[in-house]
Parts: sequence; structure tokens; C-alpha cells
Amino acid sequence: MGRIRRTRELTPSLGSGLVSVCNEAFASELAPAFEMQSPVGANLFAKAIKKQHLTKENDRSTVGRMNEITDTSTRDIILDVTEKLIYKSGIAATGMDLLVKTAGVSRKSIYRYFANKEELTVAALQRRDVRWMHWYRNAVDQAETPAKRLINLFTVLKGWFASEGFRGCAFINTSGETGDPQDPVRQVAKDHKQKLLDYLCELCTEHGAEDPQLLARQLLILIDGAITVALVMGDHSAADNAQCMARKLLDL
Repeated sequence: MGRIRRTRELTPSLGSGLVSVCNEAFASELAPAFEMQSPVGANLFAKAIKKQHLTKENDRSTVGRMNEITDTSTRDIILDVTEKLIYKSGIAATGMDLLVKTAGVSRKSIYRYFANKEELTVAALQRRDVRWMHWYRNAVDQAETPAKRLINLFTVLKGWFASEGFRGCAFINTSGETGDPQDPVRQVAKDHKQKLLDYLCELCTEHGAEDPQLLARQLLILIDGAITVALVMGDHSAADNAQCMARKLLDL
């Protein structure tokens, strides 16, 4: 039979070979039916002929479902690579050419999901915000009591400081590249710090602090200060020093 043709609109360029996997899966669905020459096979064949020129309008069945998986995977690849490049070298140094080369996708695929570099950058940072907060909360909450969790804030940080690829706080770093306080990148950073502050306030409330909000703000300064010193000075013991100060604030 004739080869099923796909329009470029539905076939993003991927270095991972996801598209070829989808096409092979589609072929494997049709082949057994054709070999049996059954009514089912004839029906699938008719559908395949009808879809020789696939578009978003007529592609609503098998290939449509596979495209949804491919789309999600492609978007994830783009966001993952963008986040890593920005964290490593900053926003300005992460050009579209480098992104295309590193991610193994075409510019068309990138602009299919993101209108411009700013939108992509914001999405990548929002993704990091979710991942980082999930990791940090889970790690800190391993401690048994509220007091121990407050102290564990800095123990967890020290482990992060010693990890390969540590380059400080992505949100402080990227905020330094923006001059406008209303810049979307700055807003993402502000939202991230507010989430961290809210979490600290939860811990302080559980600990029975007289003024949880005040104590949380003080701890936030210790955390961000330790992260910055660890990056700039290469001193992982910044977490220990911040923890020592936290003990004094908590009377522990």
C-alpha cells in the first residue's frame, strides 16, 4: 500500500526519535489486519487512505493520541534543556541557536509551544520553582519534630551546596539579569520566594513561635544569604554558619 504521509504541522523535529516510534506504532496496528485481510483490516485501510494528508482538522484518532504524547514529550524536552542552560549560564547566554542544538528540536517546534524566548524562560523557571520546592519540602520534612525541621532547613542546603552543578539560586541569578521590577522573570522569582516564605511560616507556626511571620522572614534571609555565600565564596560551610544563627533565633 502507499506510504502514509504526515504534514510538517504534526511532525515536530526530534533528535530523540519519538516521531519514528509513533509511525512504527501506527504501522504495527495496521499490518496484522492487512495480513488477515479481515473486515477490520479493510476498515483500517480505508481510514489510512482517508488520512494520507494528516492535519489538525482530520487527525482525531490513533495518530492524534500519539501526537499528544509526542507534544508533551517535546515540550518537556524543551523546558528541561532551557532550565539547565539558564541555570548554568544565565538567560542572556542561552540563545535560541544553542537551545535548538542542545535540545535536538527545530525552531518551529519551540515556537509551536512558546511565542518567544521570554515566554519560554518564564515557563522553564516556573517549572524549576515547582520541582525545587517539592524537593526542599520533602527533604526538610524528613526531620521528626518542628524544631528539628527548622534546623534541617540548613542541613539540606549544605547537601545541595556540595552537589555537582550547584550554581546558587536560579531565581536570584535570573533576577539579576532583569532591570524592571515588573519583568515576568522577576515576578516568577518573587512568587518563588513567597512560596518559600510561606513554607517557613508553616514550620514556625508548628514550632509555636510567638511571631511566625517575623521569624520566617529572618530565616529566609539566612537561607538566601547562605546560598549566595556558598556560590560566590565556594564555601559550603555557609549552611553551618546560617544554621548556628538560626539556633540562636530559635533558642535551640
